[in-house]
Amino acid sequence: MRIGLLQCDDVMEALQPQHGNYPEMFERLFTAVDPTLEFRVWRCQDGEMPTDVDAVDAWLTTGSKHGVNDGDEWIENLCGFVRELWAAGKPLVGICFGHQLIAKALGGEVVKSERGWGVGMSFNRLTQRTEWMEPWQEGLDLVVSHQDQVARLPEGAVVLAESDFCPFYLIQVGETFLGVQGHPEFAKTYSADVMAMREGVIAGNRLREGMASLNAPVDDHLMVRWILNFMRRALRQEHSAQR
Repeated sequence: MRIGLLQCDDVMEALQPQHGNYPEMFERLFTAVDPTLEFRVWRCQDGEMPTDVDAVDAWLTTGSKHGVNDGDEWIENLCGFVRELWAAGKPLVGICFGHQLIAKALGGEVVKSERGWGVGMSFNRLTQRTEWMEPWQEGLDLVVSHQDQVARLPEGAVVLAESDFCPFYLIQVGETFLGVQGHPEFAKTYSADVMAMREGVIAGNRLREGMASLNAPVDDHLMVRWILNFMRRALRQEHSAQR
C-alpha cells in the first residue's frame, strides 16, 4: 500500500538529530508493523499540495505546532484538499492537527481547550467496537501534545474513543475518514524531550503529570494496526463500488 503523508510541521531542529523529522517517525513506526508500505511526502506547510487524489492509495496527515484556525493560506488549501478526498471517497487518517483538520474541513468546530495542554500519555476508553479494531482491546493509550480540541463534530461523525479530558478523541466520519487526537508516531522519549523544551510554557503541574504518565505502556503499534486495517477496508469498499 502506498501512503501519502501530508506533512504539516517539522520537528524542532534541536531534537531532529536524536528523533528524526516527522516523516521518519511515521515511516519507522508504520514499517515496523508492515515493512511493505511505501510512503510519499508532501510538505504542506511549505505550500506543497497534492494535485491528484489518486496519487497514492491512502492518505495520512501529521500533527503541527500550527492551529487549524490560524488562517494561513496553506491550511485553508489543505482543508480544500481534505474536502476533495472526502468527495472522492479516498481513505484519510488525521493525527492530532490532522484530526482537527478533518473536523474543520467537514463543518465541525475546533477550539483552544479550556482544560489546557494535553501532554504525556492520554488514557482513553473505547465507546464503540468496529470490525477494523483488530486485535481488540477496551482502552487506547497514546502520547499526546495539544492545546486545541474538536468541540463540535462534523455531520455524520461517530465517536469511537473518549476521555474526560478529550471527549472526541477518536472519530470516524463515513467509511473513509478517521481522526485521532493522539500521536502514535511519538516515542515516549520524544514526548519527554518536547515537554522539557516547553518548560515555562506549559503549567508546571501539568508537566509533572505528563512526565510521570510516560511510565505507562503505549498502544502505538496497536493504533497503527487499526489505521492500516481501516485504510485497507476503505480501499476494498472503493474497489467493490467501482466494479
